[in-house]
Amino acid sequence: MASVSDMYDVTWEEMRDKLRKWREENYRNSEQIVEVGEELIQEHASKLGDDIWIIYEQVMIAALDCSRDDLATTCLHELKKQFQGSHRVKRLAGMRLEALERYDEAFKMYNDILQDDSTNTAARKRKIAILKAQGKSTEAIRELNEYLEQFVGDQEAWHELAELYINEHDYAKAAFSLEELMMTNPHNHLYCEQYAEVKYTQGGIENLELSRKYFAQALKLNNRNMRALFGLYMSASHIGASPKASAKVKKDNVKYAAWAASQINRAYQLAGHGTKETKCSLKAVEEMLESMQIMPS
Repeated sequence: MASVSDMYDVTWEEMRDKLRKWREENYRNSEQIVEVGEELIQEHASKLGDDIWIIYEQVMIAALDCSRDDLATTCLHELKKQFQGSHRVKRLAGMRLEALERYDEAFKMYNDILQDDSTNTAARKRKIAILKAQGKSTEAIRELNEYLEQFVGDQEAWHELAELYINEHDYAKAAFSLEELMMTNPHNHLYCEQYAEVKYTQGGIENLELSRKYFAQALKLNNRNMRALFGLYMSASHIGASPKASAKVKKDNVKYAAWAASQINRAYQLAGHGTKETKCSLKAVEEMLESMQIMPS
């Protein structure tokens, strides 16, 4: 089989730089990392200097994603030789055990790390990942709440907690978690959109009005967010058809829904760019919007 360097006519320096770029940009393109990284560590390890250690770690994690335990074991062996007793390497060993579904052994390894260093956030997150993998949502939620008592500014953890609550249909607590996220990052349109979806799911006129407002906010932050546009249409349509809404509120929301529908149609028109499929696509969108209309109850 031809090597990566021969297939793509690249030097080992370019391969090294590509791995660095993927690391810095947090790419999760595991197959490519394995393809490039395996050749780099097998053929050019002596040229990499201290970069070899971070590359071993990067390739190992990618290898676990690709079920390449042979390659992961090789990388882990080299890291253990170089960094004996390192908590970071122990965590990697735990991740390998997770990939092999040896959860009890991995859990014990993370507990050992935390016994030495109770502030090791990576080990605590791995424990939560194991609980999720085992379907123990209640325990995972408890662990995450305990974690957030100490690391309240961890946005990733708040988002994970919101997702867990959503999976458990505990929408009030999911909304609270997303509110924490929006306070620390008010310009993230995805957080606004997800909060609006939770409020929409909760139902009731007050929640629907909040939902519409946050779908609108998500659109304000990113006017290409089609999911928020559909959400605005749905929430405004529901309010416009609600017997609990006043005549003025109904009238306003019918206008909002009509505006959202026109924007959805316009977006599909622009996406078509005059192709033959445009008319069919627009007809499908119109039929979809028609079927989504909320009838007064």
